[in-house]
Amino acid sequence: MSHTSVTENAARKTPFDTLLVANRGEIACRVMRTARRMGLKTVAVYSDADATARHVREADEAVRLGPAAARESYLNIDAVIEAAKRTGTGAIHPGYGFLSENGSFVKALEEAGITFVGPPASAIAAMGDKSAAKARMANAGVPLVPGYHGDNQDDALLRSEADKIGYPVMLKASAGGGGKGMRVVESGDVFQAALDGCRRESKAAFGDDRMLIEKYLVQPRHVEVQVFCDRHGNGVYLFERDCSVQRRHQKVIEEAPAPGMTAELRSAMGDAAVRAAQEIGYVGAGTVEFLLDIDGSFYFMEMNTRLQVEHPVTEMITGQDLVEWQLRVAMGEPLPCTQDELTITGHSFEARIYAEDPDQDFLPATGLLTRFALDLEGAGLSADQVRLDSGVESGDTVSMHYDPMLAKLIVHGADRDAALATLNRALAALDVQGVVTNRAFLMRLATHPGFKNVELDTRFIERNEATLFAPRTYSMEAYASAALIGLHQLAQECESDSPWDRHDGFRLNAPHTIRIALCDPSDVQASDKDDAVVIVEGKRNAGEALWNLTIGDDTLTASLQPLTGDAVAVTLNGHRRRLQARRDGHVVVMADPSGETRLFWRRIDAIDHGHHEAESTLTAPMNGTVVALLVEPGVAVEKGMPLMVMEAMKMEHTMTAPADGSVETFHFQAGDTVNQGAVLLDFAANE
Repeated sequence: MSHTSVTENAARKTPFDTLLVANRGEIACRVMRTARRMGLKTVAVYSDADATARHVREADEAVRLGPAAARESYLNIDAVIEAAKRTGTGAIHPGYGFLSENGSFVKALEEAGITFVGPPASAIAAMGDKSAAKARMANAGVPLVPGYHGDNQDDALLRSEADKIGYPVMLKASAGGGGKGMRVVESGDVFQAALDGCRRESKAAFGDDRMLIEKYLVQPRHVEVQVFCDRHGNGVYLFERDCSVQRRHQKVIEEAPAPGMTAELRSAMGDAAVRAAQEIGYVGAGTVEFLLDIDGSFYFMEMNTRLQVEHPVTEMITGQDLVEWQLRVAMGEPLPCTQDELTITGHSFEARIYAEDPDQDFLPATGLLTRFALDLEGAGLSADQVRLDSGVESGDTVSMHYDPMLAKLIVHGADRDAALATLNRALAALDVQGVVTNRAFLMRLATHPGFKNVELDTRFIERNEATLFAPRTYSMEAYASAALIGLHQLAQECESDSPWDRHDGFRLNAPHTIRIALCDPSDVQASDKDDAVVIVEGKRNAGEALWNLTIGDDTLTASLQPLTGDAVAVTLNGHRRRLQARRDGHVVVMADPSGETRLFWRRIDAIDHGHHEAESTLTAPMNGTVVALLVEPGVAVEKGMPLMVMEAMKMEHTMTAPADGSVETFHFQAGDTVNQGAVLLDFAANE
């Protein structure tokens, strides 16, 4: 990095007292909290969809940018700069996503005399074009994965280069990041279809459909290094994070430090990361991502020229506030620490809480968050152990317009085992209602033997799909607990104190008696499914339910005691367990540090409409936009053949034929917005 350019750049920067955060959600809230602690005034910006969002409520001032669509609001450079001028803002923090890696935005801020909290436009440009970045890294002596990074984007040439590299290969958007426009291609037969899909995603997300191709390593780990540089020529690395556990090339659980790292490997990767940053004259927080092969070799993947979603795990093990570092560097100050002063203490995990359904191919979910709370005290945890970075609160609406991440749950422990135990306990203590989330899936991941034993690579979820998505099995204790919890909450919903209005099996001068059937929620529509039947007899005494439960040939004595919030204590044959529990419609949801259990609950003596044959209809599985129609009406198709593509929250979902037959009519065209549950097409199955 040129010392002359650094000095000139530093001279143009001045301290500021007002900070605008050009983002939304948990990162906007996080940045504003740090800024206020430093004595800065905070300004939020928002779209119509976020008019009452948490980051708007927490800001000192807030300015509307435009409609819900990101291109008309958060990605509108002129509107963001106008908001900054209107509020007298001296600096803008971009968060991550949106304009955080947009060189045109940085140049516009420089022209407007506003400080950008991040690297110079030249550094963003150097790493934003991933093909050119590979060449720069080769010059800096940073090891690269074999691949094609050229300008020629002809379909036939790209296919030829993939054939030369050898399958499997990874298609990646040249201007991309965050898993958008990325697909693994297993053979040449499916190359063109994958290329077309990647280009569509890349064009929609980045306005650029250029691709690069890399050899796909079969069992690599994704290890990234946090780097920081100032305008005085200083650069350090704040150690590494392991982000191997991913779905759709997006990270799910991250941890720091990376397990199994030797001091020599850590130093080699850290030094390579700093060389990469200094090669492009970097300033601020950045992340250099590597693939770590099973033989200990590591290869440069890309550099994210911004703060990363997973930066809190680095903060937890180093004790440093990286957002404060960013703001101080933007003010022209030197780095707060030298490399020798940075140390690692303990271990940290971050679990990303998404509004999505892992059991439905991770489809994004929308709706009203009726409850969003973390019961640390009830779980026996402290704020030193657990941190929840969230952009939502109870009562907020999760819309279809933006990324489905609701929050980040970050934990710290003395070592990996202690941190992992804390993660499981904290996930159990997190109560999210009203919107489907991935919490149960995160708990299955965190308790999986392979994850606990550090059998990590970027295909961990795919390799362990059979166990992570295995049909559920339930113990007698689970059935008994669910029966009691459902019955308790049914009684709580009674609006009258009269015993004649209760729904819990009350009888005059006789024990309460009720028959409850339970099954996996996915089996509700299976008419031949045998339920577990629980016969409940008992009475209520001073707010505590006392029961005898009969399941088959077994009888248990049981009681249920409400605790704080949604916590209950269920005692079965003298064994007391504390659970977070709720009823979501007909589904009872129970969670403790061992995982989450969901059971469909129904009274056998009540009218039951739960069991019926599923109809084969093609309805929208989510709110979203139609991207492409892939077949012509009337053309014969086979079961499983792609029919149309939808997009929501920056991710594509392909609708396939439910049987051999043909599409009679499409009810929507490419570009149309559809609501979840809308009938997308009329399909005629072959007789």
